[in-house]
Amino acid sequence: MDKPLIVITGASSGIGEAAARAFSKAGHPLLLMARRVERMEALGLPDTMCRKVDVRDREAIAAAVAEAEERYGPTDCLFNNAGIARLADIGSQDPQEWDETIDINTKGVMNALHPVMAGMKERRRGTIVMMSSIAGRKVYPDHTVYCGTKFFVHAVSESIRGYLAPYDVRVVVISPGIIETEVLHHVTDQTTLKNYKDNKVRIGGGIGADHVADMVLFAYQMPQNVLIQEMVVTPTRQEY
Repeated sequence: MDKPLIVITGASSGIGEAAARAFSKAGHPLLLMARRVERMEALGLPDTMCRKVDVRDREAIAAAVAEAEERYGPTDCLFNNAGIARLADIGSQDPQEWDETIDINTKGVMNALHPVMAGMKERRRGTIVMMSSIAGRKVYPDHTVYCGTKFFVHAVSESIRGYLAPYDVRVVVISPGIIETEVLHHVTDQTTLKNYKDNKVRIGGGIGADHVADMVLFAYQMPQNVLIQEMVVTPTRQEY
């Protein structure tokens, strides 16, 4: 392959799917991972390996990365995108929703990092793009556990950025606000869901996932000695 391998988690919809299209259009081979493999395969992207992977399964991620690297060469960029938003009133939320959110949004992030970091460090090249949220910078009603997981992503990102910078490996954080994705499909608290949708209507709707994907690609395409440490993107009318 003329261009190096890009690995994307949570690639079956939303920003992950949009990023897959963007990087494929730019000529990269891809490893796409998500639980809904049929959605990824339906994209019909060339030089693309699609694997059914739950990011909570560390061994499954490692196996998929090893398989893709054997075919396409070393991972040059990981878009650590998989996540879930179980938003609810914290006083009445089912603790099982806490567990799912924490396991996917924190442990899943670490599981995806694990099989690519050492190789990037050894090659003295690579880019890790961490999917956070504006909810990783400030707190919102009914976002308690979700905010906690995204604050975790920020903290881990700052730490590994310092760890990997001497090896010329970049760590980028992308922090979107309200985006047109399937994120609300995971919200079971009907009051929280209504409030979120009402606010979304108030500001004129979210912005397209394609815009976020273009930002990720832009940051990646900068020269290796240029690091865009963090990007925050929201609809213009989203004032907080």
